[in-house]
Amino acid sequence: MIENLDSFLVDWSRAQFAMTAIYHWLFVPLTLGLGLIMSIMETIYYKTGNVFWKETAKFWMKLFGINFAVGVATGLILEFEFGTNWSNYSWFVGDIFGAPLAIEGVIAFFMEATFIAVMFFGWNKVSRGMHLTSTWLTFVGTAISALWILVANAWMQYPVGMKFNPDTVRNEMYDFWAVATSPVAINKFFHTVLSGLMLGGSFVMGVSAWFLLKERHRKFAVSSMKIGAATGLVSALLLLVTGDSSSKNVAKYQPMKLAAMEGLYNGSDGVSLVGLGVLKPCVENVTDNDDAFYFKIAFPKMLSWLATGDANAYVPGINDLLKGGYRTDDGEALSAEEKIRRGKVAIKALSDYRVATKEGNGEAANAAKTSMESNFKYFGYGYINQPKDLIPPVQLTFYSFHVMVILGAYFILLFLVICWFGWKDNLNKRWLHVVSLWSIPLAYIAGQAGWVVAEVGRQPWAIQDILPVTAAISKLPTTSVVLTFFLFLILFAIMLVAEIRIMVKAIKKGPNSVVDENK
Repeated sequence: MIENLDSFLVDWSRAQFAMTAIYHWLFVPLTLGLGLIMSIMETIYYKTGNVFWKETAKFWMKLFGINFAVGVATGLILEFEFGTNWSNYSWFVGDIFGAPLAIEGVIAFFMEATFIAVMFFGWNKVSRGMHLTSTWLTFVGTAISALWILVANAWMQYPVGMKFNPDTVRNEMYDFWAVATSPVAINKFFHTVLSGLMLGGSFVMGVSAWFLLKERHRKFAVSSMKIGAATGLVSALLLLVTGDSSSKNVAKYQPMKLAAMEGLYNGSDGVSLVGLGVLKPCVENVTDNDDAFYFKIAFPKMLSWLATGDANAYVPGINDLLKGGYRTDDGEALSAEEKIRRGKVAIKALSDYRVATKEGNGEAANAAKTSMESNFKYFGYGYINQPKDLIPPVQLTFYSFHVMVILGAYFILLFLVICWFGWKDNLNKRWLHVVSLWSIPLAYIAGQAGWVVAEVGRQPWAIQDILPVTAAISKLPTTSVVLTFFLFLILFAIMLVAEIRIMVKAIKKGPNSVVDENK
């Protein structure tokens, strides 16, 4: 492992990966959302034979294709960065992390590449049933692609199904299904895909509202708006379910993240949930939770209920997690200092084992191996310099979480309103069109905020409790990372501007040959 790294190298490497992930996530959720919506529209065409629905589906397919192409490019760069910027990480857990990514590449890309070609170019070459199947399988392919990437990400948050091999200094998978079906992986998949479907619904609503504002293609716009709102509403309501499960997973496996999400410094029984609040900057040595806020609006006992299902349950805060001493299902919680001590014991034992093995001293090797295995649970803590380094950026995590929740509630209300007016065949209200159009960026902000919570909230860990980012990094010149950061920034900015221009041009052109009274 790498020690005494330049902190600037760590910061710039994290910044480069974060930037790539942010850009990539601009495209993935829309791909998922449009994939489902265009499949629904083509299904209506298949059942009715009405050419209106064929042309409506083809319009949204065009936007799907533009977005899909740019998303693939950013995704490939993201995967390459594991080898270039995070080589220690790739070496340490490549046997596990590489498996779902390989499956994603072989199966999902194969499905997408095969069926997307039939979907775009097979309208007059295959039967309607075959074409519909290809469209649905294109959507399924994007979902499968998301599944395996999210399995890999979930494993970083909750590492299971592996065993450390001291001879190779690598973690090796022994239970693939434990990795693929862990509660964190399953919940993360559904929560993330549903957020993509919600964004897709919002996007379709907003674009349709633009047509209504311009008084163009009214029948097309109203029909698309109804399907977008219905898709968004169902997805948003299901997000409440997966969000509840997510909160319980975080409370169980990443309690420090939960404490940061709520600005909770001191735990207690029956902890309140902060609905809205303003944190004080750079809070240290907080003795009372109220000291951390300028003001807050809280719901009594709700955090305990969300975290455990028991409104009176104990939820530890940041100070409790550092000090330890509170009761858990496994006994008394250890202090951060004790975890760091045991982590250093595990690292030292690994070094002793390798030396003893090289020297052929079997007895010493076995003793060192036993010591390492008994303390491996805290292996990553051995690279932590001081307990306060275990605290993630509280303000960024707190505000990202609450922005995500508030926007989620906003979209449920918006989808409900549009579904209501759509059911009444009364979608001709200008204020509703304006709100729908300007809600598109809010959907993107909600999705990005969710990923900030997931990734920033688990810092300093690359792999929870096993490998911090300071030990996962490649030993590179900081200047080369800074240079490539700005090169990627320029490249991604060009790609984003190009995609927006192409998408806007396609939207302005409108659907082709739609049977509509207002063309």
